[in-house]
Amino acid sequence: MGSDRTDALVVGAGPNGLAAAVVLAAAGLSVRVLEAAHRIGGGCRTEELTLPGFRHDVCSAAHPMAAASPFFRRFGLETHGARLLQPAVPFAHPLGEDRVVAAHRGVDETAASFGRDDRRAYRRLLGPLAGETDALAAAVLSSHRTVPAGARTGARLVASGWRSTESLARRFEGTGPRALLAGAGAHAMLPLTTPVTGGIALFLTSLAHGVGWPVVEGGSAGIVAAMAAFLADRGAAVVTGEPVRSLRGLPAARVVLLDVSPRGLLAIAGDQLPDRYARQLRRFRYGPGVCKVDWALDGPVPWSAHTCRRAGTVHVGGTLEEVGAAQADVARGRHPERPFVLAVQPGVVDPTRAPAGKQTLGTYCHVPAGSDWDMSEAIASQVERFAPGFRDLVLAKSARSAARMEAENANYVGGDIGCGLQDARQTLARPAARWNPYRVPLRGLYLCSSATPPGPGVHGRCGELAAMWALRDEFGIRSAELMCSPAASTT
Repeated sequence: MGSDRTDALVVGAGPNGLAAAVVLAAAGLSVRVLEAAHRIGGGCRTEELTLPGFRHDVCSAAHPMAAASPFFRRFGLETHGARLLQPAVPFAHPLGEDRVVAAHRGVDETAASFGRDDRRAYRRLLGPLAGETDALAAAVLSSHRTVPAGARTGARLVASGWRSTESLARRFEGTGPRALLAGAGAHAMLPLTTPVTGGIALFLTSLAHGVGWPVVEGGSAGIVAAMAAFLADRGAAVVTGEPVRSLRGLPAARVVLLDVSPRGLLAIAGDQLPDRYARQLRRFRYGPGVCKVDWALDGPVPWSAHTCRRAGTVHVGGTLEEVGAAQADVARGRHPERPFVLAVQPGVVDPTRAPAGKQTLGTYCHVPAGSDWDMSEAIASQVERFAPGFRDLVLAKSARSAARMEAENANYVGGDIGCGLQDARQTLARPAARWNPYRVPLRGLYLCSSATPPGPGVHGRCGELAAMWALRDEFGIRSAELMCSPAASTT
């Protein structure tokens, strides 16, 4: 690894680790990033998983949080080469035959297909949130320890969002709006009866109206490529194929930031951590896993509901009751026969993902933690249910069980791509019950993974917030502003 002392060492080159490195490098520090895998990005990568010319996102695929993130707004993703493409429809939810409910960019356009009372209820619920997306993102994508600029808007979200998705859906009479909330709330990877899943449903749906659910031109890897290019311009070193097994084996640095799970932190530093903190890390709870299946197709998915053919993301699962049953099965340790499937079809707006006339489809469903089941058949059956003829288009597929997801990315404990359960308690106390969740109780050591607030998603805020504390504590730098303009990023 070499012996040259650097100001800051970052372990892990996922989106949060790279975001931390960007903040540190922007402050003028010498920075070095170590990544165990042979490619940077963690779950934010793009590879030819099936056939030559078919580019699939390894995990993260649609990026509403990247579009809304205060960090990426300051950084300027598009300025640094990552172009966000907006599908005509952010997300859709088929209900059988040609019936569909969809989150359009406009609240009124979305509500137009609802009954009169449901139209009014939807406008009252989503209108104020969708109209203040920047403030909402500032409130939600925060440390949850201070009063952010979007506190008033955040309070609106909390007023309804502490409830479960199922409870929130009772505001509506029709199947459509209830299913729309169910699909968004299921991203929490929890039963729809769990408190705070309603907040996740409202936040994600508000982002659909406010910033869309874009995909990255060429693949999600474009996000990490933009950050890596910035770091290269600042002279920061990013080293791949360099696993870290112990703090004692690290090169000398004034601060070390770890983009690892609590389990990974225990493995690297467990014998040096205070007993109380180590016990809290051991009690950290992980959520269900996912089975990810990527498909190379001979053409677009033949959704019966044509609105789905214009959507970047399709929530496949039927009614709220059906989605709820699938989520409950997973929570009980069962593999659902009819899983809730999250499907992303970037080809609706990005022709670079597959050869001419072909398409890619990325899907995953929730499964019990650590599952080694291949859910390809169950996923295909669900898609075929709402898109007859889908199977006839399949040229090849790549399936990765929850167990394999963990084997490929140690942060995905049990296949949990959220790096920790997202219930009310653990949303606030990630990864331990401490006022400052980023400081590890060892001098100069910080945690910057999505096991810290604000939690999962490609938004970079966990890395940014951890890096800001490191700058303040160890270097006396208090400015939160990034100097990431093109002029500032060139040497």
